[in-house]
Amino acid sequence: MSDEPLISPAEPLISVLIVDDHPVVRDGLRGMFESAPGFRVLGEAADGVEAVERAAALDPDVILMDLRMPGGAGVDAIRELTRRAARAKVLVLTTYDTDSDTLPAIEAGATGYLLKDAPRDELFTAVRAAAAGRTVLSPAVASRLVSAVRTPKAPGNEPLSTREREVLALVAKGTSNREIARELFISEATVKTHLTHLYGKLGVNDRAAAVATAYERGILG
Repeated sequence: MSDEPLISPAEPLISVLIVDDHPVVRDGLRGMFESAPGFRVLGEAADGVEAVERAAALDPDVILMDLRMPGGAGVDAIRELTRRAARAKVLVLTTYDTDSDTLPAIEAGATGYLLKDAPRDELFTAVRAAAAGRTVLSPAVASRLVSAVRTPKAPGNEPLSTREREVLALVAKGTSNREIARELFISEATVKTHLTHLYGKLGVNDRAAAVATAYERGILG
């Protein structure tokens, strides 16, 4: 019988696509994952639209997805990846943990949701878990989701985000979706998403009612 040690096959590398509109953040994440064993960074994207294109071309195991990006929001990208039945698992990595960010991302199909202040080991663990198909949530986000399930908000009670207020102000001026997209440097699909969210928050179904309700509540003017 041979005395040579048994060599276990190496674990497959987890391939990652980094999506963030800040080059410094992308560089930092790339350096972090390239210096850690078990990961391979396939590429980067600066917005949601590019993320969908790069995901189709590169077929990563996990996509680290920021949410608020000019040129294409993360939630829109997650929704499109889900529609396309992409193999990649999406792990949201963002600064924002408000209900207006968290819930849409999870509903769109994100596997996990972490904040950018998460320790590096926690991030590595989260990516491994996401690659394995397990849900990963930061404690703050998990708490919000539990609260949302237990005590759903009545329509009209949740405050508008800064971006939703910007969209609403332009709607009040009679600006079209295309013009709003150009003004705010976002896609028309993102404008429609913001409109859908603010309609729900205001408890209305169209642009005119949204503007009227916003003036009535002092959100505009």
